[in-house]
Formats: sequence, C-alpha cells, structure tokens
Amino acid sequence: MFGVFFTPRGLIAVALAGTALASGATAAATPARAPHSVTGKTVSTKQEALPSREAVLTVLNRANSAQMKAMRAEPIPLTTGGAVREISSNWVSATYYVGAARLARVTQDKETLKFLTDAAEHYNYALRGAKSGKAMLNADEMAIGDLYEELYARRRQEGVIMPLRQRLDWALPHLTRQPIPEHLVWWWSDALFMAPPVLARMSALTGDAKYLKAMDTQWWRTFARLYDPDESLYYRDERFIERRDEQGRKLFWSRGNGWVMGGMARVLEAMPADYIQRPRYIAIFQAMAKRIAGLQRADGLWPSSLLQPDRFPEAETSGSAFFVYALAWGINHGVLDRATYLPTVVKGWKGLEAQVLPNGMLGAVQKTGDQPVATAPDDIGPYGAGAFLLAGLEVMNLGEPATALPLAEPSPDAAAFVAATSPTPAAPRTVRGPEEEARHATEMKAVAALAYDPAIEGPGLAPARVPPAAPGQPTPPKMIYRMAPPPVGQDKPRATVRYAPERYDDILWENDRTAHRIYGPALEQYEPPSSSGIDAWGKSVRYPFMTRQLRTGDQHAYHGEGVDYYNVKTWRGAGGLGVWDGGRLWVSRNWKDYKILKDGPDVASFRVSYAPWKVGQKRQVWETRTFALPLGTNFTRMVSTFGSNAKAPITVAIGITKAPTAKTAGDLRADKARGVFSFWDVTDPDKGAMGVALLVDPRQIVDLVETESDWLVLVKVTPGKPFVYYMGAAWDKGLDFHSRADWETYVFAQKPDFNPAR
Repeated sequence: MFGVFFTPRGLIAVALAGTALASGATAAATPARAPHSVTGKTVSTKQEALPSREAVLTVLNRANSAQMKAMRAEPIPLTTGGAVREISSNWVSATYYVGAARLARVTQDKETLKFLTDAAEHYNYALRGAKSGKAMLNADEMAIGDLYEELYARRRQEGVIMPLRQRLDWALPHLTRQPIPEHLVWWWSDALFMAPPVLARMSALTGDAKYLKAMDTQWWRTFARLYDPDESLYYRDERFIERRDEQGRKLFWSRGNGWVMGGMARVLEAMPADYIQRPRYIAIFQAMAKRIAGLQRADGLWPSSLLQPDRFPEAETSGSAFFVYALAWGINHGVLDRATYLPTVVKGWKGLEAQVLPNGMLGAVQKTGDQPVATAPDDIGPYGAGAFLLAGLEVMNLGEPATALPLAEPSPDAAAFVAATSPTPAAPRTVRGPEEEARHATEMKAVAALAYDPAIEGPGLAPARVPPAAPGQPTPPKMIYRMAPPPVGQDKPRATVRYAPERYDDILWENDRTAHRIYGPALEQYEPPSSSGIDAWGKSVRYPFMTRQLRTGDQHAYHGEGVDYYNVKTWRGAGGLGVWDGGRLWVSRNWKDYKILKDGPDVASFRVSYAPWKVGQKRQVWETRTFALPLGTNFTRMVSTFGSNAKAPITVAIGITKAPTAKTAGDLRADKARGVFSFWDVTDPDKGAMGVALLVDPRQIVDLVETESDWLVLVKVTPGKPFVYYMGAAWDKGLDFHSRADWETYVFAQKPDFNPAR
C-alpha cells in the first residue's frame, strides 16, 4: 500500500509495509528488522568496535553529577523563562530532566531522583504560561511534563500528574481545531521534541487515546509546513523556507532537526504498535536518518548549519548529540539497519566524548536560539547535557539484542525507595530544643494517623474500622487503616515463597500460621551494613499476606492481617547462622543467589547460597541452605551445608536475637539435652509478644553462649556435610498462641527429623 503526504512544496509518495517502512523517494530501502530479542541471541556486531558499556556509563554519571552540581549552585529565579543554567520549569532544564530521568532508570541513583523530585515539587508539578492562552499552548512550557509523567510512572501518586493532565485537556481542542487555522500551535521544529512525547505518554499512562490523537493531528500539520521532501530535513520555522546563502544553499539548523528526530523517537516509544499512523512516523524517521548520516563530518559531529558546513566550522554538540541518540535508538529498536548506521553512531559518540570538558560536562553546546551561530568549546547548557545522556544510554545498548516497541513504563518503585528519594521538608524554625522536637514528632504522627485518606476511605472503599476481637482472642494492635482484602482465590490457606525485588531482594515465605523473610543483595546498598539474619512477622490470617503488607508502604504498622515489628538489623534474628571462632561470631552478608524449589500450596521451599566470608585470619567459609515450610506448622526445616578452604570441623552458631522489639532482653528456655531452645520476647503494650524457637540435633551441640545481641547454639559441623535444624516463630496476637505457656507446650511437643537425606 502507499501513503501520500501533502506539503506546500509537493507530494511525497511513501511505500508502507506494516510498521517497518522504506521511503521510495526519500528513505533508504531498509525496512526495520524483527527485534533480535525474538531469538535471544546477542547481535552479530564486532564487540571490539563498540564503546564499552561500563566506560560509557562512567562518562554519563560524571556528566550528570556535574550538571546537577552546576544547577544547584545557581539561585532559582522566580521567573524562569530566560533561565539557561538554573533549575527551572522551562525547556532548557526540562530537556536535561528527560535524560537524567532515563539515566536514573538504569542506575537507580537516589541523588538524581532527589534532584528531579526537588525540581518537580518546587514548581508544584505545574507548567508555565498562565498569563495568556498563547503561552499556555506553548510546547516549550509542556516539556517539563515528561518529568511529572516519569515520577508518576514510578510512584503512582495522583497529584503528581493532575496539573499536567488538566493543562493538556485544555489544549486538546486547539490542537485538533478544524478547519486548520492560519497560525499553527506547533509552528517551529523544536516543538516536536517538547510537547508530542508528553501527549503520547499521557495516553500510555492513562489509557485515554485522545492525547495521542491530538498529538498526531498537530504533528502532521507541522510536518506539512516545515518538512522539505527534497532534503528530508525540517526547516526551523517558516521564516527559513526561502532563505539561501550566496551559494544558493538552504539553511537547515542542526539542533532543529535533532529536536525532531529525538522527539519522534520518544513518541514512538509510547505509541501503540498497531496505531494507524505509526508507519508514517517510521518512514520519515528513516528518511531523515539516511540524510543525516550522509552529512556527518570527519570528526564525528555535524555542522551547525547542515548544508553550509563551512559557515560555522567549529564543533557543535547539541544537534550532534540528538543525532547520535536518534540513530542509536533506531538501531536498538530495529527501525534502522545496524550495519548501515552503526559506524555513524560509533564515530558520532567518539566525537561527542572529545568535547567533554575537564569538569565532566559536555562542551561546545550552541547557546539557546533559533538558528546556527558560532559556538565556543566551553559553551554549556542543560539541554546539551540532556541530549548527551540520551545518546549515551542508547550507545550503551548497541551490543544488546534489539528491543521491540512500544516500551513499557517503568515499574512502580517500592514505598521505601520512594521515601528515600523524596525531599523531606525541614522542621519549622520554631521547632528548637528536645521538648519542641518531641512535640513536633508527635504532631506529625497524629497528622498521618488522623487525616482522611482518599486512597483508603474514598467513595466505594470500606471504612477503616478495627473489628472487635472475637471471644477468647487477644485485642488486635492499633490500626491506622485496614488494607484491602486479597483478590478472590487468594484468600485460602497456602504455603508460599516469593522473591520480592521491589523490596530490595527480600525472599518472603509463609504458610497458614507463620511468616518470615531474609534479605538480599539490594539491601546491602540501601541499608548498609546488612546481614544474613532471619526476620519473623506476626500473622493473624490463614492466607498469604506478606506481599500486600509490603505494598502498604508501612509493613511495620498493623493493617488488619499481621505486622513486621521484629527487628533483625545485623543480628541473627530468628535462627540466622554464623561461625564461632576465637570467641567471636563471623557472619556472611546477604544471600548472593537463590532458587525457588516449590511455591506451595502444601509447602514453600527454596535454596539460597552465601558468598565466601572470612573466619579468623586465614579461613574462609561459604554456605548453601535449603528452607522448607509446610502447611500446618510454625517450623521451617533447614538443611545447611558449609564449605571451607580448610578441612577441619567448623563450629556453627545458630542464633536467636535477645531483644528484637525492646531494649530489655526476652526470656530463653534452653534444654540442650533435647536440643530445644524456646524464646519469649518482652510484651509490647500494643503489638504483643513474639515467640521464637530452635530445634537442634543434640548430638551436634557443643555449647550455648551469649553475646551482646544474641543467644547462640554452637554445633560442630564438617565442611561439605549437610546438617539439619528447625526454626519456628509465633505471635501472641495471632490465631494459635496467646501466651508463653501455649507456645512452649507446642515447641516441646515437636518431633524433629534431623536426617538431611529426608
């Protein structure tokens, strides 16, 4: 089939073939290939020709840090229209925010996300332009909308996107007005980077196609006015269409065309794969790519005036960075032929790297404006940094399989990560001294506890009421709000185990009576130091609840089904292991790898390994452990195998933390002859008490020792030979045990099987 595009300078006939097109008159005959991810194989590119992923990321992190530092050093102006280096809400800063936000998806850097959130909150998630309708429609003022959309995608906080959506809703009738008015809303090429991706993404985030439809309507109106089919390039605006130099050459601004290609890539990331107009975008993208690649200079950059390379011969990076971004993006998403464009991209990236200044920032960035001008080597600008970050992120992926479009939005961040990357307001200046600080803290808790929350108590939602305790049952803890009940089918007893990457790599396991977790590698970065202790949760329902409890954002509060108030820190918690040597305990870090063996319904079983750790001066040990929790019991059976660089036996310490919920230690009842160790914690006035127990093979027990933080059952272990022990926990506000006597009767009645071959 064929499409015909009308412009004031003629008709363009373009062959359409699905979503991967070749333009007959203006584009190379290089239809997009199927994504390499279909085969799962690494692309057949000479890896030595590609920039190192690690090296590129180092350059990007340095540039990003330098840009943030420079912007924070500048006072924030009240009126930001003319701001060119400060934190602002205009397009200058917004372009940087786009690149920085994409980089933060890769690095999960908290400082970058704090910076972006600071900027968004400073402008209350709003847009400039309130003084007139013309300003309200200005695409430059909409560019910061991508920052708000990114934060919304990662946090799903309704107020983050509400002002932007209201502004876009107001703009839609003007973008789609019929008949086409004399003056366009997007009358200059830069606009195609600023507003269209925001509108396309709003449709993806909300599921409302009206934003994409309005964007598409206005895009092709701008295309018809500014695109030159003979050159496959865009004029910056209508003033330049007839402009020629003394040699008769047309004026096409490098950055102006970079804005278009960068904007087109971002639009295609959000546009549905079956959108009827999608082939038109790809056809023009391919046509522009072919033309742009042919205009690259020997140094890898592009001239500021694309068809007049001698007029401004100095290096210019803002247009070049967008071209490297767009061409690398096209390769990475199967839109451009890899063999054809890879040399151009690699050469372009080297050209950009050559312009990085000693402080890490990108130099040779043409100043703000509307046409080519002379550029100095030390000229900088946040929009140049943003384009550079986008380019580098695509260059990093050149050695990876191609990724199909559209791209999924980033997954929502865990509540703890959101809190860690959100600015915390300083206390009022009047809060001085310990008494006032304590009063203020109490006030803030009251605000959280007493204020109406529409997410919990809004229309159609159940009110947050704590039901009275059933006869013979303990009074439940205080509850700020009740979390929503589980979906139908997930409210039945089940033994289950789950890896929770959203909670820093926790592994959660529970059954109908008890619940536990251990910590993974990500927590070592978030809460150093972190260690291999075992956490125990109180549980008052028969069905699984841990995942939903984490999603409340406050697993330490009671929401009607259980609570996590047992503190592990770097201690052994409820049955964590270490090695006792030289009168001290040597412990591993968090697990390094895992495998889920059985996710219910009758048993939850998994295996973890711990990386080698130091014991004494010369010895190293490592461990693999299998956990199994069946239905109907409070005890997890564990089979542990230690390895070592020495053959001598190891003294393994199995621990119970002495004071997991209070400053005072709880009570331990120990029967070494039977291998039974039962702990009952100090009772919290609201949350009750936890019981913990260990069942250990008495034939292996060497001693029971006490440290500042833990009781440790010492057992003799041979490297390479597995051994078995059991760990159990209970909560006196749960369903099964309401006193220490109840718990100990149950613990001492157990008949463990210590045969590791079982």
